[in-house]
Amino acid sequence: MNKPLQRITLPALFSGLALLACGNAGEQKTTSPADNDTTRKEKTYLSQPLVSHIYTADPSAHVFNGRLYVYPSHDTATGTPEDDMGSHFNMMDYRVLSMDSVGGTVTDHGVALHIKDVPWAGRQMWAPDAAYANGKYYLYFPAKDKKNIFRIGVAVSEKPEGPFKAEREPIKGTYSIDPAVFLDDDGSFYMFAGGIWGGQLQHWDNNQYNPSAKLRNKNETAFLPRVAKLNSNMKELAEPMREIKLVDAAGKLFTEGDNDKRFFEAAWVHKYNGKYYFSYSTGDTHNICYAMGDSPYGPFVYQGILLKPVQGWTNHHSVVQHNGKWYLFYHDVQLSGQTYLRNVKVTELTYNADGTIQTIDPFKTK
Repeated sequence: MNKPLQRITLPALFSGLALLACGNAGEQKTTSPADNDTTRKEKTYLSQPLVSHIYTADPSAHVFNGRLYVYPSHDTATGTPEDDMGSHFNMMDYRVLSMDSVGGTVTDHGVALHIKDVPWAGRQMWAPDAAYANGKYYLYFPAKDKKNIFRIGVAVSEKPEGPFKAEREPIKGTYSIDPAVFLDDDGSFYMFAGGIWGGQLQHWDNNQYNPSAKLRNKNETAFLPRVAKLNSNMKELAEPMREIKLVDAAGKLFTEGDNDKRFFEAAWVHKYNGKYYFSYSTGDTHNICYAMGDSPYGPFVYQGILLKPVQGWTNHHSVVQHNGKWYLFYHDVQLSGQTYLRNVKVTELTYNADGTIQTIDPFKTK
């Protein structure tokens, strides 16, 4: 059963900051490039968390029925030790947030899907996404199956906020993490996915799983994100997953050593003035970058940094248009200072006349 709806305005979050800080007083603060900035004390946050009563991350934002819906991960303190494979991100359910407009009252609709109600899933419900088609709402999510291999599942609801009912098996042919579902102008849906390190993308070559595969060295071609068109029933792939070429201005693929530009995780695609924008996280260099192309299959040409490093190790974002403006949703660790206890934020996004996007700094100088 869902919990009663909770409505939280942005000013209300400040009343909970002191309690949250006390609750984490005994924990070690996790650092990031933004934390180590020598001018950090002279900066303030560009935006504030959408909610403070729960920890949220990896926000996928969509407009359904004129209202903004945000589908985030739900962070909790499980006590799982931290490692490079992300074991400490041991999330167990999804919550849905919504608002009439950015800056307005945020509604927490309670638990939309719990891992205990997903027959095939074992653990770690990571970053989700959602889509509307056939008169229904579809929640796409990664989780490790009973063999500890990440697959992507789908759950269905009559309402954008859920609750969602999961299919008994993951989507055949899917793997890795961070599904992002894009609706093109012709009504076709495409699923983008992938993430290295804990996301296991390094174990997949030509859609075949190799448990002994290793990460690549700095001189080898970087791992590439994946894409596949969805079947009209929204529960199956219409084709095998394929690699997306992410290249520099000369058309050259990045190497693993280009880790300030190469793909790590958190794929997202949106369309603006006829161009496809592929944005993603570089992971260990903490950038959100973007590239542009003429097809959802790519190739996508690198353009630059969309969002500079936030406070905390991870970042994951989405881009959405609402009421004539474009917005970037993202997360940091302002409330907790802990890598695995994050909070979702939003800020306006600005295009230049040539279609490129102005780089956003998550901090502002006083």
